[in-house]
Amino acid sequence: MRLKILHTNDIHSNFENYKKIVTLINQQKDEDTIILDGGDFADFKSIELQGTRGMAAIELLAAAGYDAITIGNNEMFNGIDTLEHMASNSPIPFISNNLFKKDRTYINGVKPSVILEKNGLRILITGSSPDMGVFNDGLGIYMTDYSKAIKEEIDKNEGKYDICILLSHVGTFADEPLAEEIKEIDIIVSAHDHKLFEQAKIIDKTFMNSAGNYGEHIGIMELEIEDGKVHLVHSETISTKDIKESEQIESILRFNKEKAIEALSKPLYTVEHPLWHDVVEENPISNLIADGLKDMLGTEIGLINSGICNAGIFHEMTPKKLIEICPSPLNPTSFEMQGKHLKEALEQSLDAQICLADGRGPGFRGRFVGRLHASGLQIEHDGKDIHAIYVNGELLEEDKWYLVGSSDYLQRGSGYPSLANNRNEKYLAEEIKDVLRLYGEKQDFCEESLIHRWKEVSKVRG
Repeated sequence: MRLKILHTNDIHSNFENYKKIVTLINQQKDEDTIILDGGDFADFKSIELQGTRGMAAIELLAAAGYDAITIGNNEMFNGIDTLEHMASNSPIPFISNNLFKKDRTYINGVKPSVILEKNGLRILITGSSPDMGVFNDGLGIYMTDYSKAIKEEIDKNEGKYDICILLSHVGTFADEPLAEEIKEIDIIVSAHDHKLFEQAKIIDKTFMNSAGNYGEHIGIMELEIEDGKVHLVHSETISTKDIKESEQIESILRFNKEKAIEALSKPLYTVEHPLWHDVVEENPISNLIADGLKDMLGTEIGLINSGICNAGIFHEMTPKKLIEICPSPLNPTSFEMQGKHLKEALEQSLDAQICLADGRGPGFRGRFVGRLHASGLQIEHDGKDIHAIYVNGELLEEDKWYLVGSSDYLQRGSGYPSLANNRNEKYLAEEIKDVLRLYGEKQDFCEESLIHRWKEVSKVRG
């Protein structure tokens, strides 16, 4: 008995590449094919998803004929309500065996496993989602141990299936031990850590493949099943680089973008003074976010990097502009930090090359790290070195612990490594874009954002 598996993972709403993926799927699929996704298909940086509560993603998956998808962290990032809406209205099973609501009840529409039948072959498909650790409460979720959850689904379905496929969004580092530990797993579609395999790995008797990320490749595994044994006939990952784009997917995207733009173009507020943006120079929109974080989190200091934004606000703010300006799904985060580590980061921020460094990191959707912007601080410098830092009027003490309101990106030390030296971190479920949404319509905060916090010594001392 023959089975062909076409699989993708970590597309992250890179729909330009997805148009090519669907062309490849249509070229490769036959009557023995199933199509699977390992999660992080729906990244809510996309206007199409934000404006349709994720339903554009469902249309795109359905158009290609997917048979199942597991839930990655990005499917969770727009909130449990959006995930429920997507899963409950999807003809494609959303699978996760270890993801629940915060109160430990089931998420509507999410299945721990499904059994597909293909030409008489019974295929058990289960899937595992990544534990988001300290972010679980903020996201409104509860996670169980994925290894135990997989075993429970296998035991529950004993005798009902011929082969078992795991869609894992936990990471290849976890999948290899799983293949050795749980002998009933025949195939693993691996995801989350963006690994690209040239062909499937064989671990004991389990076949495991991963197709990289961003829709740049599609994975293929061709199998023969005889007398209860699974044999790998062929596997590879194919680049989408030179593949023609699907006109069908282009049409779906165009329709959903028009629908999303209409839904997201209703005005939120207008600003009296332009809140312009710059990556290297101090600017009001980044100051506004720093002020909002300090106020929202009740901290002594607010801190944000200007790379969090892609542009400024010049007149009218809409949900669409908010997504375009601040697409990163990062969370307001408070933590305690000693003055010396804060000073080190601020000194680095005077270096334009550091500000213009690649800002890549978990959850970051900008391009550059950007300059640090602060609330509650006055920084005196000469363009190269810092001469004095005042915290709400008092000189910064290097060994004193200060309560800082920032993002989880900076709290991890992304862009500015010294900021990782912190303790007692706490996260909110809101995103940084929500800070901009809430405080951009507060006139007093907008006016305060125009006041410089970085002051050159020559200007300060005449």
